[in-house]
Amino acid sequence: MKKRLRPFLFVLLMGLAYGAWGQEHYTEGPVWRVQLIRVKPGKMDAYLTSLRKSTKPLLDEEKKQGVIMDYKVFLKETKSNPEDWDIAVALQFKNHAALDGLTAKGEEFRDKIMGGKQVLQEVTDKRSEIREILSSDLMQEVMLK
Repeated sequence: MKKRLRPFLFVLLMGLAYGAWGQEHYTEGPVWRVQLIRVKPGKMDAYLTSLRKSTKPLLDEEKKQGVIMDYKVFLKETKSNPEDWDIAVALQFKNHAALDGLTAKGEEFRDKIMGGKQVLQEVTDKRSEIREILSSDLMQEVMLK
């Protein structure tokens, strides 16, 4: 019995050591969803107006209700090439578990703030004419030890 248990214990200890080793350099922080967006030439004002009128009230309500911790909008001041992004929109979540059921929560707030799916679809259609989402990435913030 002891001989059969030894390999199991060895594997278990190695797994625990590996997990501890991975956390040696940092502590996990919040999770971020970051979209990089390129706005079509001459459409920046229209896009920012759309964000302010439609997205900001929705994100403010999600923050108030604890669905998101925070959000940020970044304007890129330097471009590496003409195909580079112009705006980054970042949503901060407490952890990965906060993403569970996010679609249902988002629909609830969408209906409350915007008046339903049809209104959101109209806003989305108009935005697709003036911007392109280049990427949408999920990132883990870490604090170095």
